[in-house]
Amino acid sequence: MKYFSKAMVGLDLTEMDDILIKKVAVFAKFLGIEKCYFVHVSKNLEIPQEILSQYPDLVAPTDESIEAIINNKLKEHSFPAEVETEVFVEEGSHPLDTFLRWAKLKDADVIIMGRKEDLPGHGVLADGVAKKAPCSILLLQEKRMVKLPKKILMLTDFSSHNHMFYEFGEQIATNVNAELVPMHVFDVPHGYSKTGKSFEEFSEIMKENAKKDFKRFVSKHEKTDLECEMVLNDGRNIAVQITEFAKKIDADLILLGSRGRTKSAAILLGSTAEKLISYNKLLPMLIFKKKGETMGFFDALFKI
Repeated sequence: MKYFSKAMVGLDLTEMDDILIKKVAVFAKFLGIEKCYFVHVSKNLEIPQEILSQYPDLVAPTDESIEAIINNKLKEHSFPAEVETEVFVEEGSHPLDTFLRWAKLKDADVIIMGRKEDLPGHGVLADGVAKKAPCSILLLQEKRMVKLPKKILMLTDFSSHNHMFYEFGEQIATNVNAELVPMHVFDVPHGYSKTGKSFEEFSEIMKENAKKDFKRFVSKHEKTDLECEMVLNDGRNIAVQITEFAKKIDADLILLGSRGRTKSAAILLGSTAEKLISYNKLLPMLIFKKKGETMGFFDALFKI
């Protein structure tokens, strides 16, 4: 099964574009990409009048000239010829809305954005796209080596929504010979002391219960022999705890699902995914969304 036939890549005409194009070239086969849209959205392509009056020979970049720059980068970095590509440049006073509209119009299966560490830029557009995208989102970091993942950390809460990305994880792990590491963060409920148990005792009870839940969950999949890493929530930002664990096991990719409280709200991220987007600047992250569940809500969103 192909999950991501059509990908949309956000470019900002900085050095990050070169990094992103090289990484997408490597990930294209891994993700099953058959068509790739490269998109640049600018608030305004025109040069301000006060600048033109001082430098009348300046020529504002046109859509065509920017498209040519991007196409030259694709050739320079030997983007896979078997992947059909299309480049387009858009003007819009609200780049996030414009970008998301194009994702919907092109029926993208996955949006790929870069995450900067040292390069200039605040990543506001990437964060906004990740939180509101009508499809899955892959965030690729500036400094990570250009390579396929060998160890994939999969966050799971054993819900039915997790089956979708768990199947994807199994498929890609087989295709690239990667190790899957399921992870579940569990809590000790308030009021545990009323049971007569200590915190440590009740923690162990919750852990054993989570193990049983995972066994039931994983029994519906091929890789039933996987062990799920059970991590007790220590009260800190959950994104910090997940990222620390990912670094500890030397994970190359974090895979998780996006699940709203209802199907109509599935386009909006859960709190864990949102916190990870804000905090995790070091590890690539693939947030899996079921496209069919989000489109109705997305249509309504643009009518508001």
